[in-house]
Parts: sequence; structure tokens; C-alpha cells
Amino acid sequence: MLSEFKMLGAGLACSGLGGVGQGIGSIFASLVESMSNNPGITRVLFNYALIGFALTEAVALFIIMITFLILF
Repeated sequence: MLSEFKMLGAGLACSGLGGVGQGIGSIFASLVESMSNNPGITRVLFNYALIGFALTEAVALFIIMITFLILF
């Protein structure tokens, strides 16, 4: 019975990965839109996008870490 609840908890913990995927897509969609509006600051915008990507990806890594802590 305990292993079933562990699997259920791990599945619920992984549901946050969908939000991470949407966040990354939103970051790069906004980057492309901003680059087309103001091509002069492309380098600065790209740096901000990389920072946003790294922070969003860190959330995904924390979700995976919590999932493994639940399972093992």
C-alpha cells in the first residue's frame, strides 16, 4: 500500500513539469517578439532570456529531486 502512495505522490510532484515547459516556451516566445520589435538590444535580451531559462530549469531540477526523494 505504501508503494502505491509513493507512486501517486511522485506523479503529482511531476505534474509541475508541465508548468516549467510552458514557462520556457513563454520566455523564448517573448524573446523572439522583443527581438523583432527592437533588434538593437538583441544581445541584452538574449542574456535576460538565458537567466530566465536557467531559473526556470532550476525549478524543474528541484521537482525531479523531490520526486526521487519521494520514491527512494
